[in-house]
Amino acid sequence: MLGGLVPRNAGWRPPSAGGVTIFVEDNGIHTGLVVPTVAAGVDWRADFLAADLRDPRYAAYDHLAIGWGERGFFLDTPHWADLRPATILHAAVGSDDTLLHVEHVPRPALARHTRAITLRPTEYRRLADLIRAARAQGAAIPGYDRHDAFYPAHGHYDAIRTCNQWTGDTLAKAGVRIGFWTPFPITVMRWF
Repeated sequence: MLGGLVPRNAGWRPPSAGGVTIFVEDNGIHTGLVVPTVAAGVDWRADFLAADLRDPRYAAYDHLAIGWGERGFFLDTPHWADLRPATILHAAVGSDDTLLHVEHVPRPALARHTRAITLRPTEYRRLADLIRAARAQGAAIPGYDRHDAFYPAHGHYDAIRTCNQWTGDTLAKAGVRIGFWTPFPITVMRWF
């Protein structure tokens, strides 16, 4: 928890005008980024295709929710009731088999578990480059529902480098002020 209190990019502040609004979501265990489908010269439609969805009509939504995590954890836990101790142990020990989970969603409403961040266009483009760099080669994998899909990703997942740490690292590399070590949702969300 203490690592989440030490800031990276301590001098960062959101722009006073303009910019691109993104969101950080927290479901109690996992954080992810919600980005506009098209903004500041970034168009995600060629990266995450409508054809990858069970129902391509969902690609008409104006935002994407993007999270990174361990493949077995993602695929073996479509509902929290499916979570097993062996799944947690396997992910905590470590795996190089990671995925991006991409959901096509409408613009989220602000809530306790959803926070808005406004980035400068250059910061947003840097964030987009980082997300794109996280994706590995390979075909989409059907998601939990009709509006989402998984994609092979780069990176090593373990108890130190969690999905929440990925969110924190991605925001930090884009230039946003956030904690140095963000393994838990609270260590991400407390900054926004």
